[in-house]
Amino acid sequence: MARMVTIKINGTDYEAQKGVRLLTVLDKNGIRVPHLCYHHALTPAAACKLCVVEVAEKDKPIRTRLACAVKVVEGLAVTTESAMIQQMRNTAIGDLLKLAPHSETIHRIGKEYGLTTGIIPDGCIRCRLGIRVCSEIIGAKALRMIKQEGRNYVAPSEKGECIGCLTCTNICPTNAIRFEDEENVRTIYVRGEVVGRHTLEKCQICGNLYATTRFLEHVKHSEEGHPDEKEEHHHCPTCSKLYYRRNIRLTQPKFAKKVKP
Repeated sequence: MARMVTIKINGTDYEAQKGVRLLTVLDKNGIRVPHLCYHHALTPAAACKLCVVEVAEKDKPIRTRLACAVKVVEGLAVTTESAMIQQMRNTAIGDLLKLAPHSETIHRIGKEYGLTTGIIPDGCIRCRLGIRVCSEIIGAKALRMIKQEGRNYVAPSEKGECIGCLTCTNICPTNAIRFEDEENVRTIYVRGEVVGRHTLEKCQICGNLYATTRFLEHVKHSEEGHPDEKEEHHHCPTCSKLYYRRNIRLTQPKFAKKVKP
């Protein structure tokens, strides 16, 4: 049977098996320390550098070490929070973000432990494609570029001109602008901020929800006075094609067969 020893963590005594990794003891006792690369069944790699703590052994001075690399011994004194620890964790998480700047896990750990992760990437490359297509092609002007803390961000316009056509989501090269259809409501987002929320209309033939009310109104208004203005129908793209082909067949003239003399 493994020998039990007493160690002190943040001023409180705990019993632990001698030689067990300190990070395992901390996890077992519900003492929160950030870590990413540790597994109790494997030899520690000490790669993420997040599990830094302060330790003191007998007469040795206090020093910072990675909890995954420390083996428990009798009389070990451990501190899991200090200004030095926070500084070293900030450095560690900064290094990790250089490798994986879009990692949601790293940003979550940073938020949970109050670490400085810098500007959280939002997936937007500031190409302005969504803004331009909404303004130049659709004409809704529902998106704009704003500056916050010295950085440009795509944001919804102040007057809420979005019509829910999804042109911006389709053209966005990084999926920074996205949408969700839930029941009969379509919501368009950029960085979690709502650009527009709209009611969806049903196709008059198949009954499927296919377009927003504001988009259909926009199309109707755009076609007013056009010489080739079509009769108004609420048809989804699939049913619209079938409806058009059917009408073409019905209106095409039938030619009589030639009779041999």
